[in-house]
Amino acid sequence: MEPRNAGALVPKQVLTNKLFTDDAVTLIHTTSRGFPRAVNNLCLQSLVATFAAGRSLVDEKAAQSAVTEVLD
Repeated sequence: MEPRNAGALVPKQVLTNKLFTDDAVTLIHTTSRGFPRAVNNLCLQSLVATFAAGRSLVDEKAAQSAVTEVLD
C-alpha cells in the first residue's frame, strides 16, 4: 500500500479532526509496511497512548509508544 492510501484506512472523523500529526502517520506507515491490519493496530494503540498521556493529538512519541507496545 502506498503512503497516500494509508489514510483510507483511518476513519473519516479522524481525518476531519486531524488527530494524527504527519510524523505519526509516517511512522505508522513505515512500521506497518502498509499492511492494513498493522496500520489499524498501530493507530489504535497510538490513540490509547495519547489518551493515557492526557493529550488530544497523536504525535510521533505516541506512535513510537504504540510501535513498542505492538512489536514487543
